[in-house]
Amino acid sequence: MSAADAAAALRPTEPLPLPSGLCLAPRLKLLLTFFRADLSVRPVDEWQLKSALLAFLRDPPLSLPVLPDSDLSVRTLPDLHKRRRDEPVASGVLHLRDLSFLRPRSHKGDEEEAEEMTREQEEEKYFQWRSSLVEKLAGIELNLEGVKFRMSVEIPPSDDFRAMKKSWENFYASELLSSRNPVRKIAKRPDTILVRGVPSRWFAETRISSKASTLVTHTIFSALGKIRNLNISSDDEWGAKQDRTNKEIISGLNCKVWVQFENYDNFNSAMQALCGRSLEKEGSRLKVDYEVTWDREGFFRNAQYELVRSNLEDRDSSALGRKKHYTSRIESDHRKRFRD
Repeated sequence: MSAADAAAALRPTEPLPLPSGLCLAPRLKLLLTFFRADLSVRPVDEWQLKSALLAFLRDPPLSLPVLPDSDLSVRTLPDLHKRRRDEPVASGVLHLRDLSFLRPRSHKGDEEEAEEMTREQEEEKYFQWRSSLVEKLAGIELNLEGVKFRMSVEIPPSDDFRAMKKSWENFYASELLSSRNPVRKIAKRPDTILVRGVPSRWFAETRISSKASTLVTHTIFSALGKIRNLNISSDDEWGAKQDRTNKEIISGLNCKVWVQFENYDNFNSAMQALCGRSLEKEGSRLKVDYEVTWDREGFFRNAQYELVRSNLEDRDSSALGRKKHYTSRIESDHRKRFRD
């Protein structure tokens, strides 16, 4: 089975091993936002808010299995005294990493066996469970010693493959309709992904450098499909943004990667494999929540245009330089004959 086929056949609850000891581990990530639900002005206690929410998640009717304290983070927002009543006072992130309970099992006597389900059936079951969970969590109220808070829930855009696929289909459909040239009315589809917030050292050559290597990065992403173009650059903006909320991530150590695949099928399989997963490395306890999206700006197309334009400018400059040199020689000869 090829790399593209393996990525395409990946089930939503299955991990995907990658070269260099990396792995795409399945998980559900939810972004939480907390608002005041009463007229209280008491300070927000992060520990109390987290404890109350953990109790709600672990007790019936949700009874979420295997939910460590570390998989829920809650942080108060700055300048609470300056915020209006309808503005949020805290934010949080909930990770559900053990999704094995979604795999159907049948009991035969004392033994438990996994039921046969197609990838499409398991995928549909996963999305139904995710939608149901978000619906149950959205709008709940937490009572902390008489102080009430209301919570909203959101799936990160880079984790929602179906919404992202719809966005690129709508984008190219509108682009096709707006085209005035009937000859050029050919449906386009994306082929390039952008991954941000991955540790540079995980994509570097071991014991040689801490900077991401093109060769190592190409090898890693080749596990998702056949690659046409690849570009790596540092991602200081991502590191600075994360530093304000997560002290474990240091600015300057992250990179962003553009990957252009040979065809749309490889691109689609890679996007589906990257959505809803964290990047983990063997021997490390760090679980990286990268951000993945599709490239609507045409990064490699623009890069090729800039290269061609640069080559044309260099050629024009060289021609102009030769022309000036030739003219100056004629003028010099003319002045010489005039003196004679």
